[in-house]
Amino acid sequence: MALLAESRFEQIGLAEVAGRAGIKLSQLRTEFGSTLAILAAHIKEIDRTVLAGGDVDMAEEPARERLFDVLMRRLEALAPYKEAIRSIMHSARRSPGLAFALNAMAVRSQHWMLEAAGIRASGPRGALRAQGAALMFARVLSVWVDDEEHGLDQTMAALDRGLNSAERWAGFLDDLCAFPCMLRGPRRRRRRMRDEKAEAA
Repeated sequence: MALLAESRFEQIGLAEVAGRAGIKLSQLRTEFGSTLAILAAHIKEIDRTVLAGGDVDMAEEPARERLFDVLMRRLEALAPYKEAIRSIMHSARRSPGLAFALNAMAVRSQHWMLEAAGIRASGPRGALRAQGAALMFARVLSVWVDDEEHGLDQTMAALDRGLNSAERWAGFLDDLCAFPCMLRGPRRRRRRMRDEKAEAA
């Protein structure tokens, strides 16, 4: 992450990482196959930090407030790496392949963040929620990297807007998922009516 704060992701080699870490290249190969794998491990460590810092007092709060708290804890965990995150975001804008890989990592992380907030992230609906949360949090990060205020007012405002949009999207998603159920009801009634007519005949 220190190298990433100094250089673009695509410019960093594994030998440089090993040298900065003070280990042999063979030792690095034992643990990681690429710089992207190292970044994935770092993101996983951030996940663990956030999940370990849950506030039991938030359990009775609405889902929106619980998720706000979880994502703010994530920003706190990311704070020492702000310059590195600014760098990787810049590289992702120039590389669709990197952006795709980062999105996959972000979606996995947001699965855990949603679960930490007591919001179901399983099944197709959960997968859509996690993807939406990942996109929303990426927009928040784009504000956060340039927010120098101690209270992070701009960042919190961006997160608040993002959660407002997420709530509207969740309502639309619930309606969309209910639509097939609404269709199945008339079909079942039509089948029952046909069966009753056949029996009467």
